[in-house]
Amino acid sequence: MKTTGRAALLGSLALAALGTVTAFAQEAAPAAAAAAPAAAPTPVLDTGNTAWMLTSTALVLMMTIPGLALFYGGMVRKKNVLATIMQSFAITCLVTVLWFMFGYSLAFSDGGGMNAYLGGTSKFFHHGITTASLWLPGVANIPEFVFSMFQMTFAIITPALIAGAFAERFKFSALLIFMALWLLVVYVPIAHWVWGGGFLGTAGVLDFAGGTVVHINAGVAGLVCALVLGKREGYGTANMAPHNLVYSVIGASLLWVGWFGFNAGSELAADGLAGAAMLNTQVATAAAALAWMFAEWIVAKKPSVLGIISGAVAGLVAVTPASGFVNPTGAFIVGIVAGVLCYLSAVKVKHMFGYDDSLDAFGVHGVGGVIGALLTGVLADPAINSLSSGASLGKQIYGVAVTIVWTAVATFVILYIVKALVGLRPTTQEEVEGLDISQHGEVVP
Repeated sequence: MKTTGRAALLGSLALAALGTVTAFAQEAAPAAAAAAPAAAPTPVLDTGNTAWMLTSTALVLMMTIPGLALFYGGMVRKKNVLATIMQSFAITCLVTVLWFMFGYSLAFSDGGGMNAYLGGTSKFFHHGITTASLWLPGVANIPEFVFSMFQMTFAIITPALIAGAFAERFKFSALLIFMALWLLVVYVPIAHWVWGGGFLGTAGVLDFAGGTVVHINAGVAGLVCALVLGKREGYGTANMAPHNLVYSVIGASLLWVGWFGFNAGSELAADGLAGAAMLNTQVATAAAALAWMFAEWIVAKKPSVLGIISGAVAGLVAVTPASGFVNPTGAFIVGIVAGVLCYLSAVKVKHMFGYDDSLDAFGVHGVGGVIGALLTGVLADPAINSLSSGASLGKQIYGVAVTIVWTAVATFVILYIVKALVGLRPTTQEEVEGLDISQHGEVVP
């Protein structure tokens, strides 16, 4: 009996202990689960952002063809209209292929030890990118294919803008070689420096949608081209008035609408900042168009159609780097300053120094890009974008200076390489009879 009683007592104690442990474990389990870090959710494609980026990409492509093609095509003489439109179209095709093959990887992939200056080769021909690949996973959550295509449209329009500086006097064969080299040697590195993890972006240079990468880059390259090629035959004596300003108005209007994809699309998301960038774009453009118009009205006594559409483009250019950093009042200021100063640059400064910037690529894009980049450092508003808190005029000057120096030197070298290979200009006779017939064997009836 004693043995049986002792066994019963031990059994009771064991059951009680087990019950206590079980109860403690049940109470402790929720606390332990709460203390353990939750696993990060797997990024999922954001359909709203993706839809907006698909739309923005189409809008930006429309800026070059047909927007820029018509804008430039209407401003040249009738004998050069097809050649001018052909330049925009051919550049679109050429850059598309080069971006797919090499450009995207060199601008936006990891360059390893050289990443501060250039991306890597791992994504040549878009190797390794699939339909499941996301750009900025956990932030934008858009397909990388869409991001690449969006950036491709920027790479397309930038060299196309340069063509405005040397319109009516550049051989088509030379154009193709020049643009291919320029894209890979000038555009791609600067895009990486600012947007791809390179040294300008990490230094705090702010460029929301392309003030340095697109407009200063294209404008300075255009000025170098104009200086190296020299003036058009008959410049200063022959009538070089635009042959069809209706084309140019249509082109400028397409540029204006497409620019919403350019600026608001650069947020890579359908959100409040994209909305702010869109409003800023509209306000600055309208203000610049009116500022140019009134400045011309005061100086030349008549407000011209060419003037108001040029002013609108100047506003679009200047607000580009600032669109996602300033408030609407800041955009208004950017527009007014750009309208007046770009008018003076395109109309007065060009004639003062005597260079032939045919369609004012430097006067509008180069000068407007500098104005916008610098004013971003002055007017950036942290209430619009938290990154604006790090803005400074000094950083912006640094970014502008680096872009100007690299673009000017590299463009100059590329031009002389092309000149040695195939020459730059058509013959005097070919230029006089027009590039439509001499370069392409076609004429406008």
